[in-house]
Amino acid sequence: MSLPALVDLVRERSPYYRELYAELPPAPDLSDLPIVDHAGYWAANTLRDNRLHTGEHIGGLVFKTGGTTSAPRVSVYTRAEWREMSETFSTGLVGAGLVDGDRVANLFYAGELYSSFIFTLNTLQDAPVDTVQLPIAGSAPLEFVAGTLAEFGATVLAAPPTSLCQLAQHVVDTVGSLPLVRIVLFSGEAFYGDQRALINAAFPGAKVRSIGYASVDGGILGGPVEGEEDARIHRVFPGRIMEILDIDSGEPIQEAGRPGRVVVTDLVRTLQPVVRYPVGDLAEWTDFETRTFRLLGRSDEGARVGPVTVYLDDLRSIVEGAAAGQSITGIQVVLRRKEAKDQLVLRLGGTVTGQQELAKAIAVSLDELRPMFADHVERGLIQPLAVEWAGPDGLKINPRTGKLVRLLDERGA
Repeated sequence: MSLPALVDLVRERSPYYRELYAELPPAPDLSDLPIVDHAGYWAANTLRDNRLHTGEHIGGLVFKTGGTTSAPRVSVYTRAEWREMSETFSTGLVGAGLVDGDRVANLFYAGELYSSFIFTLNTLQDAPVDTVQLPIAGSAPLEFVAGTLAEFGATVLAAPPTSLCQLAQHVVDTVGSLPLVRIVLFSGEAFYGDQRALINAAFPGAKVRSIGYASVDGGILGGPVEGEEDARIHRVFPGRIMEILDIDSGEPIQEAGRPGRVVVTDLVRTLQPVVRYPVGDLAEWTDFETRTFRLLGRSDEGARVGPVTVYLDDLRSIVEGAAAGQSITGIQVVLRRKEAKDQLVLRLGGTVTGQQELAKAIAVSLDELRPMFADHVERGLIQPLAVEWAGPDGLKINPRTGKLVRLLDERGA
């Protein structure tokens, strides 16, 4: 579908977009369309009396993404949309290095309305190369996973990096290595340099590649580029308009090497439209003409801790509830690496009494509202929440604008 046709459709059938575009001219350009505000978008996307959708959901799939248990973020797809997505995403597998006959272990998460396992299964089924699937799933015991990889001669692994590292450590501690694995595909979170030595020890000679760039809410965005050693570099998929916008001014960026926020418009999804939607990542073009780009980390919509997304608005609500009227002058989220695991740090400004008690209350509230975070801490995949006290003026601000930097990603590449 063309952009003008999509805009006409959402103005006619989606109450949310009709209101959002009420003051626009009849045939607006892309730059005329306002950037979607997450709070308004998800407030309209309710399970009952939905104001975002363009019609009734009568076939397809439902997934949950991010959010808290009290306000889950649900994404829906029609059968045709899901089929197109898996077929398009599968074209990137050749760029990732898969060949006919590869035996691919799918170690992504399944069930509980997660999408990654199902989407990977469908993508491999639709791939232009003929592979043998080993649908193991991320919940399987490590002993079973390692045994199955050896028994069936797996040549490709597909999983989030934290799960891959947990498996790699088990392999090193038990059988030493699995040399038949030649490609390690990751998605759902960044792959960091401090993980490479462990992966190399368990799977010597294996190349680490992205399976592709996608999110449940934003849809598919880009696939790996054949022959490109930097796994952060992708090429935008057909049917998607990806913009990189200046963090401060919102100006569209076209030159290479200039970081900005990723905003996506999906020309395929029409039931739950995605038009100029900020996906929460930072990127830079490596070649604007060929639409190749390098992912740089998270922007300030949400913090990605391992495979767990925690939205900054949810964290602010947690802190405000736990503080019970104490003077919190600012909240800054910091993402770090500690002992080769992601760590979520809340840096709080202000003068607060009972700091230890408040930190504990914040941690308890986070676990209650985002059980997946607590589960991944318990399983040793990510570090527990840390709380830092910055005093009344110890939070980092943007030197150009004087505004608080809501999220700092200190994990590096």
